[in-house]
Amino acid sequence: MQKRTAFIGAILSLIPLGHPLMIKTGVVLSTTGLILSIPEKVNAESANFYFDRGYKKYVKGDYYGSISDFTKAIEIDPKDSGAYYNRAIVKHDLEDYYRAISDYTKAIEIDPNYKEAYYNRGLVKEDLNDNYGAISDYTKAIEIDPNYAKSYNNRGRLKHSLEDYYGAISDFIKAIEIDPNYALAYSNLAVTKGEGFEDDEGACSDIKKAALLGDKYRIDWLETSEGKWCQDM
Repeated sequence: MQKRTAFIGAILSLIPLGHPLMIKTGVVLSTTGLILSIPEKVNAESANFYFDRGYKKYVKGDYYGSISDFTKAIEIDPKDSGAYYNRAIVKHDLEDYYRAISDYTKAIEIDPNYKEAYYNRGLVKEDLNDNYGAISDYTKAIEIDPNYAKSYNNRGRLKHSLEDYYGAISDFIKAIEIDPNYALAYSNLAVTKGEGFEDDEGACSDIKKAALLGDKYRIDWLETSEGKWCQDM
């Protein structure tokens, strides 16, 4: 059993979640199913115009143009937390981590209940290896929304990395309670059971559950010669 546990720890890794999603919001006027378009020159000084154009540039891969437009939206409306949030995502993609954190922090100052900004700021802090800071942000997101399963999953990963295995398992189980089909949480729970507690049977059970829920990484591993003993357990 000891040998197998060590092998689980070597072959299976904790999996993070995930890349932040950009907000796609802007004022769209509609009536009876018809979208009313306002000429671009009329919208030229509208924060929403620059916000939406910034989003479109981001989707097209024009990151610097996107930042420029979100910056213009902020100049017009300094209280636009969404513009700060989206600009932070672009900066994160450009690996401009400290400026991304600054923008997420500003979005939070404007909207203290902005759970996504806390979550995303946690992701940036992870990239900076500030695990305790990331845990703090994931915890704050959970305080705002106790059903924020993604935050439990990511906080659990970091607790695992800090060898707080009981805390990690608690977070993964909570994520699963919130979302019983959360394959990633089952997958990470398996790793913690294997590495932290030498619980091969429990780890294999969770790996199988993750695979059943569609986790391709775990499906493929179970089909390997190394995973066969787990498949047969």
